[in-house]
Parts: sequence; structure tokens; C-alpha cells
Amino acid sequence: MTLVEALTLGTHVVAGFVALGGGLGAFVTAKGGRRHRQSGMAYVYAMAVVSGTSLALYALDPTSFRLFLSLVAVFSFYFAFSGYRVLSRKRPTDAPERTDWVALGLFGAASVGLLIVGTLWYLDGNGFATVILVFGGLGATFAVGDVRSFRTSPEPGEWVGQNVIRMGAGYIAAVSAFSAVNVLVLPAVVRWLWPTVLGTPLLVYLGRRYRRRFGPAASQ
Repeated sequence: MTLVEALTLGTHVVAGFVALGGGLGAFVTAKGGRRHRQSGMAYVYAMAVVSGTSLALYALDPTSFRLFLSLVAVFSFYFAFSGYRVLSRKRPTDAPERTDWVALGLFGAASVGLLIVGTLWYLDGNGFATVILVFGGLGATFAVGDVRSFRTSPEPGEWVGQNVIRMGAGYIAAVSAFSAVNVLVLPAVVRWLWPTVLGTPLLVYLGRRYRRRFGPAASQ
């Protein structure tokens, strides 16, 4: 490993821990408070570094597994970034900006890339292809949904649930990567997918909870 690669990897690891801590801090602190906002911003910025260093690590050593990791990093960052960006679209008249569309395009491309890599690995008999296809399928589903939502006006209060769901989805992906590298007692597929299996029902519950609390019905 070269010095540049070692420094990039070290930055990636540190940013990963900051993202995990910031995301957890945003989850456990009072929503809208100063600590919540600070933790959330630390989480988003750290995820940006994680994504950037993942792409750099792939460029330094372009293996198929690092390609998968870099695509997952873009996947993870989009959820954190889009969860932050919904805060700028609280009113029905607030439209997505060019930055939002560019981020969505990159996310869609990464999701398609995951589906392609997963399909190739599946045809090659690699059992890990299941993980890649799950991430790619989830990403493609969200990308199509975001294209539709960008073309319509959001409902009042919708941004609250979207903020929670998207930040949470990015955090699940970050925990998945951490688990894959460190929880070696579990099979590879389980290490990658248990955060999604456990976290998705929680996000669905929270999304419905905030929709009832802040949605149109709540204001009537």
C-alpha cells in the first residue's frame, strides 16, 4: 500500500467514525435543537468525505470489490445529502434546484451500476451478488420515486418525514459498511444486510408517525 493510499484509507476510516457518531447524535437529540443540527451537519459532511475517499481508493486500486464499495458510498451519501436538502423545500412552492437533480442523477447512476455489478457477479456464481442486488434495487426504487416527487409539489409537513427517512437510510448504509469490515463473526451476506433488515421497519414506522403528526390532516 502506497503512502497516498494509506492516508486516503485513514481519512476514510476517521470520517466513517465521525459519520456514525454524528448520525447517532442527530437521532437521539431533540429535533430542531442546536445539538441536533450540529450532529446532523457533522454526519452529512462526514458522509461526503466517506464517499469521496471511497472513489479515490477505487481510483488508486480499481478492483471489482472496491468498485462495489465506492458505489455503495455514493448510495449512502445521497440519502444523507437529500435528507439535508429537503430542509430547503419545506413549502409547496419550493422546487428542487440543479444541485438536487445532479445528486439524483449520480445516485441513479450508482444504483444502476450496483445492479449491473450484482448481475455480473450472480452470473459468475458469486453468492455476494445478493447484497449488491439488494442495494441496487433499493437505490433504483428511490431514484424513480425522487424523479416523480421532484416534479410535484410536496405536501405540507412532508419534509419532516423525508428528513428522518433519508438520514436514517444513509445511516443504515454506513452501519452496513462498518459491520461488513468489523463484525467478522457473521457471514458476509448477513454482515451487510442485517442493518437493512432491522432498520427499514423502524424507518417506515417513523415516516408514518411524522406524516400523521405534521401532514395535512394534522393541520385540520
